[in-house]
Amino acid sequence: MDLIYLDNNATTKVAPEVLEVMLPYFKEEYANPSSIYEFAKKANHTVRDSRGVIKDFLNAANEKEILFTSCGSESANTAIRGVLNMNKNKRHIITTKVEHPCVLNLYQTLEKEGYKVDYIGVNSNGELDLAQLEEAINYDTALVSIMYANNETGVIYPIEKISEIIKSKNKETKFFVDAVQAAGKIPIDVQALGVDLLGISGHKFHAPKGVGVLYVNSKTLITPLIIGGHQERGKRAGTENVPYIAGIAKAAELAMDSMNYELTEVKRLRDKLESGIIKNIFNSRINTSISNRVPNTTNIGFEYIEGELILLHLSDLGICASSGSACTSGSLEPSHVLRAMNVPFTAIHGSIRWSLSRYTKESEIDYVLKVLPGIIDKITALSPYQDELANLKRLRG
Repeated sequence: MDLIYLDNNATTKVAPEVLEVMLPYFKEEYANPSSIYEFAKKANHTVRDSRGVIKDFLNAANEKEILFTSCGSESANTAIRGVLNMNKNKRHIITTKVEHPCVLNLYQTLEKEGYKVDYIGVNSNGELDLAQLEEAINYDTALVSIMYANNETGVIYPIEKISEIIKSKNKETKFFVDAVQAAGKIPIDVQALGVDLLGISGHKFHAPKGVGVLYVNSKTLITPLIIGGHQERGKRAGTENVPYIAGIAKAAELAMDSMNYELTEVKRLRDKLESGIIKNIFNSRINTSISNRVPNTTNIGFEYIEGELILLHLSDLGICASSGSACTSGSLEPSHVLRAMNVPFTAIHGSIRWSLSRYTKESEIDYVLKVLPGIIDKITALSPYQDELANLKRLRG
């Protein structure tokens, strides 16, 4: 049975070209890049050159603004705690109700440590309440943290406009953006966006798990999260992970080359999947209908049935999807993102996230559209809400 992988917001396959550039640093070129002898020069130059590639990928002003980390969570923690440690006299911070757990859980921890936190809400399409954000910013606001693209719905937030709002209210307030789900799917220009800090993770765009990036603009001071040696100009201690750094740089190059394909062909396949499901399954609904989403993601609710049952039946056929963030899998609680959007209780437990990649084939989408209606029919027949389903079917014809 061939695997059909439609959970690319959880992780992506490592591109063959990425693996190829990584392999020498596990074998022949294994030197520590901080060593001074000749053998270490290639590793040192690889780290330097990779930093330049990531600078171009994010359109940073210079290589010194790029720090290599282990993942998006480390980037977020480094940015948030690093800024707050440099501004200990300010105790107010802002984020949203729909952030990834790496930000949301950290903010909840900071709240217990005495910070005042405002959580900005969203409407039924997942769009941020910018008026609430503007009203929340005050003289004591040290940091605002807002994701670029939502990991569950794909909704893209107006980062440039948000940056303008922040700076118009308090020029000293720093702005961190979790861009993990945006990287490789839409262009990222940190200078045009006006952000102070921005994090990405390699395994979301065909680099391996275990490497990430934190952009810190030259005017922003942070304290290190990991203390030790001199690496990353004293902002992130630990011997540089040379093969993975080479890998994320190659993945960034590939992403830049394939960006138009993401924005056109991947989007076309996403739209085909989405429209096919809505057309052929009466108790399905798109959880956000706005067009301003990353091109690979859709979130669809199936009313009056359980999402976990759908996923198990899909898995039996070799199809991988998810019910939300991979970091909250195993939880019986409905998605905090969909709750914030006030998705109806009839659909929230039956919501499935589908996320494609440039490796997704049209034949795979066709197969999902062929088998999914039968799966939903089978599960629906066992639902205790038969009267409600019958009414829904009559309404939707």
